[in-house]
Amino acid sequence: MNSTDKLLNIHDSRKKRFSDFADVPKCLDGEKIKIDKILNKEIEVTGCKITNTKYPKNNSGKCLMMQIIVEKETRVVFTGSDVLIDQMEKYSDEIPFVAVIKKIDKYYTLS
Repeated sequence: MNSTDKLLNIHDSRKKRFSDFADVPKCLDGEKIKIDKILNKEIEVTGCKITNTKYPKNNSGKCLMMQIIVEKETRVVFTGSDVLIDQMEKYSDEIPFVAVIKKIDKYYTLS
């Protein structure tokens, strides 16, 4: 044990760990991919985050960041699609799941 360890006593197993009590936000990682590149392809949704958008073009004023696995690569998709946002708000407890994003007329939907 070095002198710093003695002072802090960091090896004491009774000490609380920050990760035991803190809500550490999940970080979604992966290279960004455009939603049009994954349309009609089977994807695995592995995480999502919904925030207020800086550029509101939709009714909700929200932005969806979705972490996916497509073609064995982890990617991230950003969208303001109100339909996708609504679906993820309802079904995010089911993550991870497999789905296909389809474009129907002017909107995107999971199926």
